[in-house]
Amino acid sequence: MSHLPAAYPAARLRRTRQSAAVRGLVRENSLTVDDLIWPIFVRDGEGVEEPVTSMPGVVRRSVDKIVEAAREANDLGIPAICLFPYTDPSKKTEDCAEAWNPDNLSNTATRAIKDAVPEIAVMTDVALDPYNINGHDGFVKDGKILNDETVEALVKQALSQAEAGADIIGPSDMMDGRIGAIRSALEENGHSEVMILSYAAKYASAFYGPFRDAVGASGALKGDKSTYQMDPGNSDEALRLVGRDLDEGADMVMVKPGMPYLDICRRVKDHFGVPTYAYQVSGEYAMIMGAAQNGWIDGDKAMVESLLGFKRAGCDGILTYFAPAVARKLNGL
Repeated sequence: MSHLPAAYPAARLRRTRQSAAVRGLVRENSLTVDDLIWPIFVRDGEGVEEPVTSMPGVVRRSVDKIVEAAREANDLGIPAICLFPYTDPSKKTEDCAEAWNPDNLSNTATRAIKDAVPEIAVMTDVALDPYNINGHDGFVKDGKILNDETVEALVKQALSQAEAGADIIGPSDMMDGRIGAIRSALEENGHSEVMILSYAAKYASAFYGPFRDAVGASGALKGDKSTYQMDPGNSDEALRLVGRDLDEGADMVMVKPGMPYLDICRRVKDHFGVPTYAYQVSGEYAMIMGAAQNGWIDGDKAMVESLLGFKRAGCDGILTYFAPAVARKLNGL
Protein backbone atom coordinates (compact mmCIF):
# COMPACT_ATOMS: atom_id res chain seq x y z
CA MET A 1 0.00 0.00 0.00
CA SER A 2 1.44 3.42 -0.96
CA HIS A 3 2.23 5.96 1.73
CA LEU A 4 0.74 9.43 1.92
CA PRO A 5 2.23 11.78 -0.71
CA ALA A 6 2.82 14.52 1.79
CA ALA A 7 2.54 15.34 5.45
CA TYR A 8 -0.07 17.59 7.04
CA PRO A 9 -0.93 20.33 6.16
CA ALA A 10 0.02 19.63 2.51
CA ALA A 11 -2.06 16.48 2.79
CA ARG A 12 -5.48 17.17 4.29
CA LEU A 13 -7.52 14.00 3.89
CA ARG A 14 -10.74 15.82 4.71
CA ARG A 15 -10.51 17.74 1.41
CA THR A 16 -12.09 14.82 -0.45
CA ARG A 17 -14.94 14.57 2.07
CA GLN A 18 -16.07 18.19 1.96
CA SER A 19 -19.17 17.82 -0.26
CA ALA A 20 -21.49 15.18 -1.62
CA ALA A 21 -20.20 15.82 -5.14
CA VAL A 22 -16.59 15.24 -4.14
CA ARG A 23 -17.42 12.24 -1.97
CA GLY A 24 -19.16 10.71 -4.96
CA LEU A 25 -16.12 11.27 -7.15
CA VAL A 26 -13.75 9.43 -4.83
CA ARG A 27 -16.10 6.70 -3.58
CA GLU A 28 -14.44 3.32 -3.86
CA ASN A 29 -17.55 1.10 -3.78
CA SER A 30 -21.16 1.65 -4.74
CA LEU A 31 -24.42 -0.25 -4.52
CA THR A 32 -26.68 -0.69 -7.55
CA VAL A 33 -29.91 -2.52 -8.29
CA ASP A 34 -27.87 -4.99 -10.35
CA ASP A 35 -26.34 -6.25 -7.09
CA LEU A 36 -29.63 -7.57 -5.69
CA ILE A 37 -31.26 -11.00 -5.49
CA TRP A 38 -34.64 -10.98 -3.76
CA PRO A 39 -35.54 -14.06 -1.66
CA ILE A 40 -39.30 -14.74 -1.72
CA PHE A 41 -41.42 -17.28 0.19
CA VAL A 42 -44.09 -19.19 -1.70
CA ARG A 43 -47.07 -21.01 -0.16
CA ASP A 44 -50.21 -22.67 -1.42
CA GLY A 45 -53.55 -20.96 -1.99
CA GLU A 46 -54.66 -18.05 -4.14
CA GLY A 47 -54.54 -14.34 -3.45
CA VAL A 48 -52.54 -14.97 -0.26
CA GLU A 49 -50.00 -12.62 1.30
CA GLU A 50 -49.37 -13.96 4.80
CA PRO A 51 -47.05 -11.95 7.09
CA VAL A 52 -44.02 -13.64 8.63
CA THR A 53 -44.20 -12.29 12.16
CA SER A 54 -40.48 -12.58 12.88
CA MET A 55 -39.57 -10.74 9.65
CA PRO A 56 -41.42 -7.39 9.61
CA GLY A 57 -42.54 -6.50 6.08
CA VAL A 58 -41.92 -10.00 4.67
CA VAL A 59 -44.82 -12.21 3.55
CA ARG A 60 -45.46 -15.70 2.25
CA ARG A 61 -47.13 -15.41 -1.15
CA SER A 62 -49.34 -17.73 -3.14
CA VAL A 63 -48.17 -18.41 -6.69
CA ASP A 64 -50.33 -15.67 -8.24
CA LYS A 65 -48.86 -13.16 -5.79
CA ILE A 66 -45.37 -14.50 -6.51
CA VAL A 67 -45.91 -13.58 -10.16
CA GLU A 68 -46.92 -10.07 -9.08
CA ALA A 69 -43.73 -9.85 -7.01
CA ALA A 70 -41.68 -10.98 -10.01
CA ARG A 71 -43.25 -8.24 -12.13
CA GLU A 72 -42.47 -5.70 -9.39
CA ALA A 73 -38.87 -6.91 -9.20
CA ASN A 74 -38.48 -6.69 -12.96
CA ASP A 75 -39.96 -3.19 -13.05
CA LEU A 76 -37.48 -2.12 -10.37
CA GLY A 77 -34.55 -3.60 -12.29
CA ILE A 78 -33.83 -6.38 -9.78
CA PRO A 79 -32.16 -9.07 -11.91
CA ALA A 80 -33.06 -12.20 -9.94
CA ILE A 81 -35.41 -13.63 -7.36
CA CYS A 82 -34.89 -16.73 -5.23
CA LEU A 83 -37.78 -19.02 -4.28
CA PHE A 84 -38.25 -20.74 -0.92
CA PRO A 85 -41.34 -22.90 -0.35
CA TYR A 86 -43.52 -23.06 2.73
CA THR A 87 -44.64 -26.66 2.40
CA ASP A 88 -47.86 -27.98 3.90
CA PRO A 89 -46.88 -30.13 6.93
CA SER A 90 -48.91 -33.01 5.51
CA LYS A 91 -46.44 -33.18 2.60
CA LYS A 92 -43.35 -33.41 4.82
CA THR A 93 -42.09 -36.99 4.95
CA GLU A 94 -39.07 -39.10 5.85
CA ASP A 95 -38.30 -39.68 2.16
CA CYS A 96 -38.80 -35.99 1.21
CA ALA A 97 -40.36 -37.01 -2.12
CA GLU A 98 -42.19 -33.67 -2.44
CA ALA A 99 -38.77 -32.08 -3.08
CA TRP A 100 -38.69 -33.43 -6.65
CA ASN A 101 -42.42 -33.42 -7.36
CA PRO A 102 -42.73 -31.59 -10.73
CA ASP A 103 -45.80 -29.80 -9.37
CA ASN A 104 -44.47 -28.77 -5.96
CA LEU A 105 -44.71 -25.11 -4.93
CA SER A 106 -41.22 -24.15 -6.06
CA ASN A 107 -41.58 -25.70 -9.51
CA THR A 108 -45.11 -24.37 -10.00
CA ALA A 109 -43.97 -20.87 -9.07
CA THR A 110 -40.93 -21.12 -11.35
CA ARG A 111 -43.07 -22.02 -14.37
CA ALA A 112 -45.55 -19.25 -13.58
CA ILE A 113 -42.79 -16.65 -13.30
CA LYS A 114 -41.02 -17.75 -16.48
CA ASP A 115 -44.34 -17.62 -18.36
CA ALA A 116 -45.19 -14.12 -17.10
CA VAL A 117 -41.77 -12.48 -16.69
CA PRO A 118 -39.31 -14.54 -18.74
CA GLU A 119 -36.55 -11.95 -18.55
CA ILE A 120 -36.08 -12.18 -14.78
CA ALA A 121 -33.69 -14.85 -13.51
CA VAL A 122 -35.21 -17.43 -11.17
CA MET A 123 -33.01 -19.02 -8.53
CA THR A 124 -34.18 -22.06 -6.58
CA ASP A 125 -33.11 -23.66 -3.33
CA VAL A 126 -31.75 -27.22 -3.32
CA ALA A 127 -32.07 -28.78 0.13
CA LEU A 128 -34.48 -31.18 1.77
CA ASP A 129 -35.42 -29.19 4.89
CA PRO A 130 -38.69 -27.69 3.51
CA TYR A 131 -39.88 -31.24 2.77
CA ASN A 132 -38.30 -33.19 5.63
CA ILE A 133 -40.42 -34.21 8.61
CA ASN A 134 -37.19 -33.97 10.63
CA GLY A 135 -36.44 -30.40 9.49
CA HIS A 136 -32.94 -31.26 8.29
CA ASP A 137 -31.32 -30.55 4.93
CA GLY A 138 -30.61 -34.25 4.47
CA PHE A 139 -31.98 -37.68 5.27
CA VAL A 140 -31.82 -38.67 8.94
CA LYS A 141 -31.07 -42.18 10.18
CA ASP A 142 -30.49 -43.01 13.84
CA GLY A 143 -29.92 -39.34 14.55
CA LYS A 144 -27.24 -38.95 11.84
CA ILE A 145 -27.49 -36.97 8.59
CA LEU A 146 -26.77 -39.27 5.65
CA ASN A 147 -24.51 -37.68 3.04
CA ASP A 148 -24.45 -39.84 -0.07
CA GLU A 149 -28.12 -40.85 0.05
CA THR A 150 -29.01 -37.17 0.44
CA VAL A 151 -26.90 -36.22 -2.57
CA GLU A 152 -28.88 -38.66 -4.73
CA ALA A 153 -32.10 -36.95 -3.62
CA LEU A 154 -30.64 -33.49 -4.22
CA VAL A 155 -29.80 -34.45 -7.79
CA LYS A 156 -33.45 -35.40 -8.40
CA GLN A 157 -34.57 -32.14 -6.80
CA ALA A 158 -32.17 -30.04 -8.90
CA LEU A 159 -33.25 -31.77 -12.12
CA SER A 160 -36.92 -31.12 -11.38
CA GLN A 161 -36.12 -27.44 -10.83
CA ALA A 162 -34.11 -27.20 -14.04
CA GLU A 163 -36.94 -28.84 -15.97
CA ALA A 164 -39.37 -26.29 -14.49
CA GLY A 165 -37.25 -23.49 -15.94
CA ALA A 166 -34.94 -22.40 -13.11
CA ASP A 167 -32.00 -20.33 -14.31
CA ILE A 168 -29.85 -20.72 -11.20
CA ILE A 169 -29.71 -23.73 -8.90
CA GLY A 170 -28.74 -22.91 -5.30
CA PRO A 171 -27.59 -25.98 -3.33
CA SER A 172 -27.80 -24.88 0.32
CA ASP A 173 -27.52 -28.28 1.99
CA MET A 174 -23.73 -28.46 2.61
CA MET A 175 -23.45 -32.17 1.78
CA ASP A 176 -20.08 -33.32 0.45
CA GLY A 177 -19.98 -33.96 -3.29
CA ARG A 178 -23.34 -32.48 -4.19
CA ILE A 179 -22.04 -29.85 -6.62
CA GLY A 180 -20.24 -32.40 -8.78
CA ALA A 181 -23.23 -34.74 -8.77
CA ILE A 182 -25.69 -31.97 -9.65
CA ARG A 183 -23.44 -30.55 -12.38
CA SER A 184 -23.01 -33.98 -13.98
CA ALA A 185 -26.75 -34.61 -13.90
CA LEU A 186 -27.53 -31.22 -15.43
CA GLU A 187 -25.05 -31.85 -18.24
CA GLU A 188 -26.33 -35.36 -18.89
CA ASN A 189 -29.97 -34.26 -19.01
CA GLY A 190 -29.68 -31.34 -21.41
CA HIS A 191 -29.44 -28.52 -18.86
CA SER A 192 -25.87 -27.42 -19.47
CA GLU A 193 -26.92 -23.75 -19.46
CA VAL A 194 -28.33 -23.90 -15.91
CA MET A 195 -26.02 -22.18 -13.44
CA ILE A 196 -25.05 -23.32 -9.96
CA LEU A 197 -24.68 -20.72 -7.23
CA SER A 198 -23.29 -22.86 -4.45
CA TYR A 199 -23.85 -22.08 -0.79
CA ALA A 200 -20.19 -23.02 -0.46
CA ALA A 201 -19.42 -21.51 2.96
CA LYS A 202 -22.64 -21.84 4.95
CA TYR A 203 -22.17 -21.59 8.69
CA ALA A 204 -24.17 -23.22 11.49
CA SER A 205 -25.61 -19.90 12.59
CA ALA A 206 -28.06 -18.52 15.11
CA PHE A 207 -29.11 -15.93 12.52
CA TYR A 208 -31.38 -18.34 10.57
CA GLY A 209 -34.22 -18.43 13.10
CA PRO A 210 -36.78 -16.19 11.35
CA PHE A 211 -36.18 -17.97 8.01
CA ARG A 212 -37.05 -21.30 9.62
CA ASP A 213 -40.26 -19.69 10.82
CA ALA A 214 -40.94 -18.48 7.28
CA VAL A 215 -40.58 -21.94 5.69
CA GLY A 216 -42.17 -23.80 8.60
CA ALA A 217 -39.03 -25.71 9.58
CA SER A 218 -38.56 -24.40 13.14
CA GLY A 219 -40.95 -26.79 14.86
CA ALA A 220 -39.85 -29.77 12.78
CA LEU A 221 -36.10 -29.47 13.36
CA LYS A 222 -34.72 -32.13 15.68
CA GLY A 223 -31.26 -31.24 17.01
CA ASP A 224 -29.06 -28.79 15.11
CA LYS A 225 -27.14 -28.67 11.82
CA SER A 226 -23.60 -28.47 13.14
CA THR A 227 -22.53 -31.81 11.61
CA TYR A 228 -22.89 -30.42 8.09
CA GLN A 229 -22.92 -26.62 8.29
CA MET A 230 -19.65 -24.86 9.09
CA ASP A 231 -18.23 -24.07 12.53
CA PRO A 232 -18.38 -20.27 13.03
CA GLY A 233 -14.81 -20.33 14.33
CA ASN A 234 -13.34 -21.48 11.01
CA SER A 235 -12.01 -19.38 8.15
CA ASP A 236 -9.43 -21.46 6.25
CA GLU A 237 -12.00 -24.23 5.91
CA ALA A 238 -14.23 -21.86 3.96
CA LEU A 239 -11.54 -21.53 1.30
CA ARG A 240 -11.22 -25.30 1.02
CA LEU A 241 -14.98 -25.64 0.60
CA VAL A 242 -15.18 -22.89 -2.01
CA GLY A 243 -12.25 -24.37 -3.94
CA ARG A 244 -13.85 -27.80 -3.90
CA ASP A 245 -17.20 -26.51 -5.16
CA LEU A 246 -15.54 -24.55 -7.97
CA ASP A 247 -13.58 -27.65 -8.98
CA GLU A 248 -16.85 -29.61 -9.07
CA GLY A 249 -18.58 -27.13 -11.39
CA ALA A 250 -20.05 -24.26 -9.39
CA ASP A 251 -20.34 -21.09 -11.47
CA MET A 252 -20.73 -18.77 -8.48
CA VAL A 253 -20.25 -19.13 -4.73
CA MET A 254 -21.98 -17.78 -1.65
CA VAL A 255 -21.07 -17.01 1.94
CA LYS A 256 -23.90 -17.32 4.47
CA PRO A 257 -24.72 -15.55 6.76
CA GLY A 258 -23.48 -12.18 5.58
CA MET A 259 -22.59 -9.44 8.03
CA PRO A 260 -20.93 -11.63 10.70
CA TYR A 261 -18.81 -13.20 7.94
CA LEU A 262 -17.58 -10.25 5.87
CA ASP A 263 -14.01 -11.42 6.46
CA ILE A 264 -14.88 -14.68 4.70
CA CYS A 265 -16.37 -12.77 1.74
CA ARG A 266 -13.14 -10.80 1.42
CA ARG A 267 -10.92 -13.87 1.64
CA VAL A 268 -12.98 -15.78 -0.93
CA LYS A 269 -12.98 -12.91 -3.43
CA ASP A 270 -9.28 -12.19 -3.01
CA HIS A 271 -8.26 -15.84 -3.22
CA PHE A 272 -10.44 -17.06 -6.09
CA GLY A 273 -11.56 -13.95 -8.00
CA VAL A 274 -14.85 -15.63 -8.93
CA PRO A 275 -18.43 -14.28 -8.72
CA THR A 276 -18.95 -14.09 -4.97
CA TYR A 277 -22.24 -13.52 -3.17
CA ALA A 278 -23.45 -13.18 0.38
CA TYR A 279 -26.84 -13.86 1.90
CA GLN A 280 -28.02 -11.16 4.28
CA VAL A 281 -30.04 -13.70 6.23
CA SER A 282 -33.33 -13.42 8.06
CA GLY A 283 -31.81 -12.70 11.46
CA GLU A 284 -29.74 -9.83 10.06
CA TYR A 285 -32.82 -8.39 8.38
CA ALA A 286 -34.96 -8.83 11.49
CA MET A 287 -32.41 -7.08 13.70
CA ILE A 288 -32.27 -4.02 11.46
CA MET A 289 -36.04 -3.89 11.01
CA GLY A 290 -36.71 -4.45 14.70
CA ALA A 291 -34.34 -1.69 15.75
CA ALA A 292 -35.76 0.65 13.10
CA GLN A 293 -39.34 0.02 14.18
CA ASN A 294 -38.38 0.88 17.75
CA GLY A 295 -36.77 4.12 16.60
CA TRP A 296 -33.33 3.04 17.73
CA ILE A 297 -31.71 3.39 14.29
CA ASP A 298 -32.51 5.02 10.96
CA GLY A 299 -33.78 1.98 9.05
CA ASP A 300 -33.20 3.29 5.53
CA LYS A 301 -29.64 4.38 6.25
CA ALA A 302 -28.82 1.15 8.07
CA MET A 303 -30.24 -0.87 5.18
CA VAL A 304 -28.03 0.83 2.60
CA GLU A 305 -24.97 0.87 4.85
CA SER A 306 -25.27 -2.84 5.57
CA LEU A 307 -25.56 -3.70 1.88
CA LEU A 308 -22.68 -1.42 0.92
CA GLY A 309 -20.57 -3.34 3.44
CA PHE A 310 -20.98 -6.46 1.33
CA LYS A 311 -19.72 -4.65 -1.76
CA ARG A 312 -16.75 -3.29 0.18
CA ALA A 313 -15.97 -6.85 1.31
CA GLY A 314 -15.74 -7.97 -2.32
CA CYS A 315 -19.21 -9.34 -3.03
CA ASP A 316 -20.60 -9.12 -6.54
CA GLY A 317 -24.15 -9.34 -5.24
CA ILE A 318 -26.32 -9.89 -2.18
CA LEU A 319 -29.39 -11.95 -1.44
CA THR A 320 -31.44 -9.63 0.73
CA TYR A 321 -35.03 -9.23 1.88
CA PHE A 322 -34.43 -5.49 1.53
CA ALA A 323 -34.17 -5.85 -2.26
CA PRO A 324 -37.41 -4.08 -3.30
CA ALA A 325 -37.03 -1.34 -0.68
CA VAL A 326 -33.43 -0.56 -1.57
CA ALA A 327 -34.22 -0.80 -5.30
CA ARG A 328 -36.92 1.82 -4.91
CA LYS A 329 -34.50 4.02 -2.99
CA LEU A 330 -31.74 3.61 -5.58
CA ASN A 331 -34.25 4.36 -8.36
CA GLY A 332 -35.39 7.52 -6.60
CA LEU A 333 -38.92 6.20 -6.05
